[in-house]
Amino acid sequence: MRTILVASSKGGAGKSTLATNLAAFFALEGKPTAILDADRQKSSTHWCEKRAHLDSAVLPLDGCRRNWDKHLPEGIDRLVVDAAAGAMGDDLKDFLDRADAVVVPVLPSAIDIEATVPFLDSLVTHPRVKKGKLPVGLVGNRLKPWTSASQQAMAQLQAWPYPLVAQLRDTQAYVLLAGLGKSVFDYHSEQIRSHQDDWTPLLRWLKKAL
Repeated sequence: MRTILVASSKGGAGKSTLATNLAAFFALEGKPTAILDADRQKSSTHWCEKRAHLDSAVLPLDGCRRNWDKHLPEGIDRLVVDAAAGAMGDDLKDFLDRADAVVVPVLPSAIDIEATVPFLDSLVTHPRVKKGKLPVGLVGNRLKPWTSASQQAMAQLQAWPYPLVAQLRDTQAYVLLAGLGKSVFDYHSEQIRSHQDDWTPLLRWLKKAL
């Protein structure tokens, strides 16, 4: 089982959007996939429930329960962890111990970027991250690429020691699809395909990491 941890200390950064769309991608590839939902809002769990009737259903698991690692079902090929908002490195130790990659969404604002710095500093205290054995990738989220704010934010992220592995444009499509238990990978219209292309660098990076 390969495990991807989606985490950010900043609420509203888009963790659940990343987690659900990644899970849908793997499930649509035919891989048995589960989301370990450690966020008490349970957005990812609700998404899984809405998707339960599809052939590419994703199994929701409770990441808030004690000893969650002892309750993982057999046969899962991909496990996507939707971490709790506000969690720092110490809070994520059990997830970091078994993750194969960490994805950190960052919004293009000074407040979000400043909030991400201590979070990344807390991650590097974990031995696997510190030794370079656990890859960490940044994802610019809800970008408006035509604005100077988004451009400056991405330029700042590209100067950080962790790679910027994707830049996802802002669109209401993610909100609408989440309400249906769907993802950008469930559709093939020209407009949706353009958003799928935003994910290609992240998927390529994860393929190397996993």
